[in-house]
Amino acid sequence: MKILILGGTGSIGTAVTQDLVRHGHDVTGLSRSVASDRKLTALGARPLRGDLRHPGSWVREVSRVDGLIQLAATFGPDMAETDAAAMTAILRQAALRPEPLRLIYTGGCWLYGATGNRIADEASPLRPIKAFAWMQKNACAALAAPAVSTAVIHPAMVYHPDGGVFSRYLEAARHRIPFEIWGSIATRWPLVERADLARAYRLLMERPKLTGHFNASAETGVPVAEITREIARRHGHDASYVVRSLKHVLIKYGDWAEGPALDQQMGSAKLRQMTGWEPQYTSFRNAQF
Repeated sequence: MKILILGGTGSIGTAVTQDLVRHGHDVTGLSRSVASDRKLTALGARPLRGDLRHPGSWVREVSRVDGLIQLAATFGPDMAETDAAAMTAILRQAALRPEPLRLIYTGGCWLYGATGNRIADEASPLRPIKAFAWMQKNACAALAAPAVSTAVIHPAMVYHPDGGVFSRYLEAARHRIPFEIWGSIATRWPLVERADLARAYRLLMERPKLTGHFNASAETGVPVAEITREIARRHGHDASYVVRSLKHVLIKYGDWAEGPALDQQMGSAKLRQMTGWEPQYTSFRNAQF
């Protein structure tokens, strides 16, 4: 398949690009710089110079590919507006195609809000945190558009050899300072390793008849206490920690910080059954980080 990926040089996108290329797909990645050009080329993809904020510079590529993966975000105050503008441009261009565009849109586990002892599946109500509520609206627009075949993937908390969602704890371990826990030490995180998540993106891309919402979690919900305990063991940390209230982290870090403070569980039975996805890392303890 010919695939355009937005965000193909990011933390998750790099792994997705690699996996697609490794399995014979012709991948084009949106690129804002010479450094990104080089990274995409090294991954085996073709760079397409453009800026997510200005879709007019790249959206015509939608007419030349079989599928598109949206993994890009500005992570700034314009994040919602930028994504909405990009998605609007994509759907308009897709309407000019003779056949539907395969689209993989990225949501996330934080769209389910706190689940507590309930395990969220794709039929669970969406209660997104404020910082990412716009994702729900944009996902709904993509799912309703007749010119695209859309799958919305909801990744669990993503970790990888460089850290990912574990980065704050790894940094604390390296500097021998207490772990900063947001909310509660009993908070549970659904987890998925980056390479496993990348395979989920590819499997959905390769099955354009599968539409709707798909959760991607290898572990339903792991207490933060277990995560920090394992990091402490690996890095010689004394496992000391300090708990910060939700109010504290929201004031210090912004609305997005509500996400890691959520007590969540999320299952992925639908993805497994419909695509055959089987994560290699069913326990974070067996992975590198």
